[in-house]
Amino acid sequence: MSNDSISAKNATADAAGVAADASPTGEPRSEAAVSPDASLLTSGSEGGIGGFFRRIVKVQSFQILLVLLAIFVVFSALAPDTFPTWSNMRLVIQNVSILAVLGIGMTYVIITSGIDLSIGSVLVFSGVIAAKVMQGMGGDGWGTAIVGILVSIVCGVLWGIFNGLLIAKAKVPPLIVTLGTLSGALGLAQVITGGVDIREVPAVLASNIGYGNIPGTTIPTISVIALVLLLILGVVLHKTKFGLYTYAVGSNEESARRVGVKVDRHLIFVYALSGLMAGMAGILSLAQYSTTAIAGQSTTSLAVIAAVVIGGTSLFGGVGTIFGTIVGLFIPAILQNGFVITGVQPFWQQVAIGAVLIVAVYIDQRRRAAASRATKTGKRSLAHLFRR
Repeated sequence: MSNDSISAKNATADAAGVAADASPTGEPRSEAAVSPDASLLTSGSEGGIGGFFRRIVKVQSFQILLVLLAIFVVFSALAPDTFPTWSNMRLVIQNVSILAVLGIGMTYVIITSGIDLSIGSVLVFSGVIAAKVMQGMGGDGWGTAIVGILVSIVCGVLWGIFNGLLIAKAKVPPLIVTLGTLSGALGLAQVITGGVDIREVPAVLASNIGYGNIPGTTIPTISVIALVLLLILGVVLHKTKFGLYTYAVGSNEESARRVGVKVDRHLIFVYALSGLMAGMAGILSLAQYSTTAIAGQSTTSLAVIAAVVIGGTSLFGGVGTIFGTIVGLFIPAILQNGFVITGVQPFWQQVAIGAVLIVAVYIDQRRRAAASRATKTGKRSLAHLFRR
């Protein structure tokens, strides 16, 4: 067996062992260092197809998917000639794409028990710098566009690294750090532009990415880009050592550190990833709207956080899936679209999203409480066994 295989197995075993360590005293945690969705699906406590489906029903992301399907069915019944059509669904998918890119980074961050309030402002800042550079270069070709794409990504990554360093090395709480960078990034963007949006965007960005389709289809290019990123980062989260360490750090940072996970470095990488996704979203926003849209991103961060939490990612860390985030993103998008089509006041959308968010957090709390009770029961049973 190769050294790489041995080290990968050891790393997996070490990170999985974090689940058994809840504190420096060695008390077991109620949460696992891997997604509970995966553990439910692979559990062997119930056999056969019936047992498999019973386990699926317990998965929170599946429960949220059922909510999404129910909402879809209701609006389809209310507006059968308009709502369920491909042209309408295409619009919904296109509108969700940028939030989906931001949701990837936010999922990683929240799984580590962190938060990133700055992604909307970093999106704006990255887009502004990219637009300024492309404006200075002139031209509407791919050469100018590619430079702008790279500049936007680099800006996002640098903001992410800055956040990560303050959180991991200076030990400033993520809420405070990202609240500060939210204000700082947005303020710098407004200083650079004088508060006036830049509207000179290379035509190839808008026509090919912003509102273009995959050749020969009516599938939005921007949505395919988002889907590719979701698939790649989903595999990284669920199938690689980096993803396993992300769950481990969120499950219990101190225990992860004790088994050899370089927690500080990992947190910096996670926030850099969030910044990278914000940079990507910045250039996609430029492409879609053909402007920097500074004022249009004021609630972006909160919308993404809400979607990630609705999708089953725990604010307490250690739990979450990319699939759940996708489902969580579509619930507010479908609600908004359905309300508009059926003539319901759009204000009700916020009420509905708030209700779904509260229910999602309540389910997470119940799940954590049940896991805690199960852990205590197991400890009592083990103690009784040894007394015998």
